[in-house]
Amino acid sequence: MVKNITIFTTNTCGYCQMVKTYLKAKGMGYDEVNLDQTPARREEAHRLSGALTVPVTVVTKTDDSQEVIVGYNLAKLVPAVS
Repeated sequence: MVKNITIFTTNTCGYCQMVKTYLKAKGMGYDEVNLDQTPARREEAHRLSGALTVPVTVVTKTDDSQEVIVGYNLAKLVPAVS
């Protein structure tokens, strides 16, 4: 069961929009952290994902375990939010 979804994005990221569109279509809420507006959180996104790219989607389960998906990767995103 999903407790929380956070997506790290930037203003010009097309894949970020695709992740948000997918989650909206599934009726799932999420928190968005726009790294262009809050650059101080870039290090957090990098620490979580090991990547310097966006989107970084962090799915927190009810047991507080986390799954981190880098990019628009439906093969990982779909089971993570199901």
